[in-house]
Amino acid sequence: MATYSKRGYKTPKEKEVKDDAVDNIIIDEKDSTTAEVFSKLDETASKTELWVAENQKIIFGIVGAIALVTVGYFAYQKFIVTPKQEDAASEMFVAQSNFEKATNGVASDSLYKLSLNGSEGKFGFLKIADEYSGTDAGNLANYYAGIAYLNTGKYDEAITYLGKFSSDDMILSALAKGAIGDAYSQKNQPKEALDYYIKAAESNKNDFTTPRFLMKAGKVALALGNKADALKYFTDIKENYENAPEAATVDGLIGLSQ
Repeated sequence: MATYSKRGYKTPKEKEVKDDAVDNIIIDEKDSTTAEVFSKLDETASKTELWVAENQKIIFGIVGAIALVTVGYFAYQKFIVTPKQEDAASEMFVAQSNFEKATNGVASDSLYKLSLNGSEGKFGFLKIADEYSGTDAGNLANYYAGIAYLNTGKYDEAITYLGKFSSDDMILSALAKGAIGDAYSQKNQPKEALDYYIKAAESNKNDFTTPRFLMKAGKVALALGNKADALKYFTDIKENYENAPEAATVDGLIGLSQ
């Protein structure tokens, strides 16, 4: 019987694993870096836990102090500030009434004095500003007192009380600064007056107070011989506040400033 063999057939050899193949296995650097990061995190966490354990009293003391301050603040607001606000508002009703009557020109000087000093068993603005300092009503009393003093010719006192007044109400804030400017103007201190008129004009851009105090700033600057500054203030009125009452007469003042 004939025997045939496949041409070119060879018995397969077993694959040899070379030693250098093991040496050439690549270790991913990311795996190594990640392991290192987690190791460091574990180490940091351990140190943190140890520090917390060693300083528990201090930590609890700080937390307790913060809690105490927070509770104290809310208690102060509820049991002290709020009742004072209500008392001050009640006291100020009569003073405000006298002030409003004075602004209408009815025996204004005597009414302004009553609004300052009190009447009908109620405090005036001076006492309210002092007794209820730190409240909204006490702060507002400073404004009223400053305007009352301004209208009765007590300019130094007006500056003092208006300077104590502060408000988030942009109109009132501008009016207070402008009133200080008026007081300095009455004291014949035009440079100081100009400073406050500019502050009043710039403190809040609006169609009511801004042209009003730009006009006053321009007139004072013109009186001081600062024509360039005066022209700037008057031109601002003409270009940006054409509907304001001040715009009706500003052209003549612009002519004087050129």
